[in-house]
Amino acid sequence: MRDNEQDLVVFSGNSNKALVKEICDYLGAPVGKCEVGKFSDGEIQIEIAENVRGRDVFLVQSTSTPVNDHLMELLIMIDAARRASAASITAVVPYFGYARQDRKVAPRTPITARLVADLITSAGADRFVSMDLHAGQIQGFFDMPSDHLYASPVLLDDMRRKYGSRADEVVVVSPDAGGVERARAFAKRLGTTLAIVDKRRPKANVAEVMQIVGDVRGKTALILDDMIDTAGTLTLGAKALENAGARKVVAYAVHPVLSGPAIERLQASNIEEVVVTNTVALPENAISCKKIQQLSVAKIFGEAIRRIHSADSLSSLFV
Repeated sequence: MRDNEQDLVVFSGNSNKALVKEICDYLGAPVGKCEVGKFSDGEIQIEIAENVRGRDVFLVQSTSTPVNDHLMELLIMIDAARRASAASITAVVPYFGYARQDRKVAPRTPITARLVADLITSAGADRFVSMDLHAGQIQGFFDMPSDHLYASPVLLDDMRRKYGSRADEVVVVSPDAGGVERARAFAKRLGTTLAIVDKRRPKANVAEVMQIVGDVRGKTALILDDMIDTAGTLTLGAKALENAGARKVVAYAVHPVLSGPAIERLQASNIEEVVVTNTVALPENAISCKKIQQLSVAKIFGEAIRRIHSADSLSSLFV
């Protein structure tokens, strides 16, 4: 076990500086000095401004919008740390972009999630840490230790605080068949029932809701998903729940991607509250949206970093 905190340094890209500051506050360490900018032609410019020789380096960067800029920042930061003789380099990616491209969906389409994993590996990372990957098997794309963290403790605490005393009036809802396992686990811990939105998706980012499987009449429906992108699926599901007799609809999601018309759709929907985490920094129009509440996962990442550095077990963080 290593106890020397001077051997640890956490650097931030431009994707989510507020989260990195919270993580460092938890660790009781300053954010590492690193200049992340661009040259006049748009190329990414990185300069680590402190000694990292022989130190454990943690690079925290969500590959969120603009995803390609943030991905290149991460890759170049890894290369800079490797060339500066860091003892180890951990890529901490709270939100892993390209995760939805995790398999071939047509004869001549890429598996881009694997390509991004190869890029991070080739750049020189020794370890990968992320949260609520769109598909858990993406861990297998990395030829290095990979730690998959979950925001469930933070989301569950909020649910218990607001609805724990009246679990019989609440139903946890999966927005599709793929999220049933997650929703069932939450429903079990909350002591509530489970419902599923059965839908068909004619094309990307377009969902047609068909019916609700389960009893939601007169209950508060908590829709649970890993991310909110354009919010089309979410708002259609919320409307279907209302039509099925739900008294109130609240949405919970880990990653607030919120692209395109997402905010306008949420504002116009029957969803009373949207609870997300800070794996992705909120854009200005989301910050001003009164429906959106953001919870912090900084302590989970801070504890993971502390345990990786000190060679302690991370098992309890995977629950």
